[in-house]
Amino acid sequence: MNRIGFVSTRIAGTDGVTLETYKWYQVLERNGYECYFFAGELDTPQEQSFLEPRAHFEDPEILEIHSACFGTTTRKASLSARIQELRDHLKSRLYEFCGEFNIDLLVPENALAIPMNIPLGLALTELIAERGMQTVAHHHDFSWERKRFLINAVRDYLQCSFPPNLRSMRHVVINSAASRQLSYRTGISNVVIPNVFDFATPPLPPPSGKLLREELGYEDDDLFVLQPTRIVPRKWIERAVELVSLLKLKRPRLVVSHQSGDEGDLYAQRVLEYADRLGVELIYIGDKVGSAHCFKTGRDRKYTMDDAYQNADLVTYPSGYEGFGNAFLETIYFKKPIVVNRYSIFVEDIEPCGFELIPFESFVTQEVVDRIKQLLEPENLSRAVDKNYELGKRHFSYEVLERKLLPLIESFR
Repeated sequence: MNRIGFVSTRIAGTDGVTLETYKWYQVLERNGYECYFFAGELDTPQEQSFLEPRAHFEDPEILEIHSACFGTTTRKASLSARIQELRDHLKSRLYEFCGEFNIDLLVPENALAIPMNIPLGLALTELIAERGMQTVAHHHDFSWERKRFLINAVRDYLQCSFPPNLRSMRHVVINSAASRQLSYRTGISNVVIPNVFDFATPPLPPPSGKLLREELGYEDDDLFVLQPTRIVPRKWIERAVELVSLLKLKRPRLVVSHQSGDEGDLYAQRVLEYADRLGVELIYIGDKVGSAHCFKTGRDRKYTMDDAYQNADLVTYPSGYEGFGNAFLETIYFKKPIVVNRYSIFVEDIEPCGFELIPFESFVTQEVVDRIKQLLEPENLSRAVDKNYELGKRHFSYEVLERKLLPLIESFR
């Protein structure tokens, strides 16, 4: 069982699913496994890739189907028929993928969790059932965690395939709450494997050095505050704007590293207007920045996320909800101070590890600002970030992933 096939809607860009796919790929490759990739968009090595545009959640027809399935409770027979046609097409392509690369084990990356592409989920389910395909399904977020999926006309499909409960499958979730809900709602047993980072390899200074800081007009004594997330409502970027305003900097600015993602641009405009009212300059750099720690992503961009983190003086992470917290781990890895809203997964799965940071409860106060200023004093900052790095290595390293994932794969033997 040496050939593993990753399947997703997209394995490209800087989203959390792509980043974690890359980390699993790195760990599996260094342990002797060969990895191959199936998706609607791929940044993966060409000789290991199988591109199928209809697998992408942004394929025009998939988008039409998605729009017709949610926000209503009934669907037309013609919609059901088209879903089945696309399922059959995608299933045949998945069969080709497994045959071309002689796949022994599948790793669906969120494709059997959140219903961004219903035909793909149905196709995967049938393939696994028909072949008894050994599968480790990696679930990042579920439909019941997003209110936009609660009213739908596809409850039958969701119960069938998001996720399916098949004998040849093992299920992995990324946090304790998801583990409980999956078991409660479906009876599916599962394993919690958190997001990880390669803490055994310390960060190197980026080749572009302070060019990003200079390009954005920062002087040496300016505080570079970074919001390292996509621009979507659950990130609560307004709280980061309020924080920058309360810091009373000579030039209040907040740098946002990512683009809007799959939830539209309306929220980005709302945050921009809110920042303007508070006198904070909002700088979106998603078109300039790619990830240095992921396949080919960012190779055509001027900067990487390494540049963003290493130029930052303070990281804001005010999310109302996160599946786990990639940006949190990245901040710890780059030894930067972080301000965190105590979202539920953080409280249960991260906070008990003992990281030294600035937490807050839903809203920012002057007390939070005072604690930030105290933490930023050089002697306090050095001690805190070194401690956090060691805790990250202990709890969220590649070695932790190896200890949890490899026995799961070997259990099929």
